[in-house]
This record gives sequence, structure tokens and C-alpha cells, in this order.
Amino acid sequence: MVTDTLVDAGSVLVVDDDDSICDFLTAALSDEGYTVATARNGRAALARLEQVDPDLILLDMRMPVLNGWEFATRYRARHGRHAPLVVMTAARDAAGRAAQVEAEAYLAKPFDLDDLLAVTARFVRLNRSAR
Repeated sequence: MVTDTLVDAGSVLVVDDDDSICDFLTAALSDEGYTVATARNGRAALARLEQVDPDLILLDMRMPVLNGWEFATRYRARHGRHAPLVVMTAARDAAGRAAQVEAEAYLAKPFDLDDLLAVTARFVRLNRSAR
């Protein structure tokens, strides 16, 4: 008997307060074989990191409770450069803001799904090879 199994492409933590974006990214990344965890704000993401060890964090910057900037600062202080951060933002100065939190990359909203998948694959692969 042959069974279909997805290759473990890696794990991603999606941090975004927009349910439709979380649902979309979860479906798209899961279809590519990624294990996806989600959090709706920075505080929830910090708590989620006690349960999961992602290969990549996709991070919205504007969220209630604890925004992406504050999350990134706390994450870097606690975990260093353990998982790459990819900032997702509609801010006009996205590149500058991503650099402020030492993000490895940014995606300007609205972003193209192919761009998201390419960035995700690149940084998951780099992170896994560095471990």
C-alpha cells in the first residue's frame, strides 16, 4: 500500500492580527509542505515560541497588544538570530523599518504569493542548513 506523505519543508510562525491573512498564509504554506503555527499579536507569538521552534517567522508590524516592532526587539533579545524574521508591512518605508529590527527580508503588502513562497523557501533552507 502506497501512502501520500508531504515532505517536511520546514516550519513557519505567521504573526498577523488579520484572520484572513493568517488563513490564507496557513493554507498556502501548508500546501507547500510547511508546518504552520499562527499568533494574532506579538505577545501571543512570544508565548507560542514556548511551544514551537520555527525555521522562519513571518511578521506583520501593525498589531494590537504587542506590535511587530516590539515583538522583534523582544525576540532578538531572547533568542538572538535563531529564526529569520521576514517583515510583512504596508508601510512606505518598509525596507528601513525592516532594517531597524534586523529582519532578513521584507514583503510589501500587498505581496505576490510567488514572492512569499520564494522568500520563505530561501530563508527556511538557509536556517536549516545553519543549524
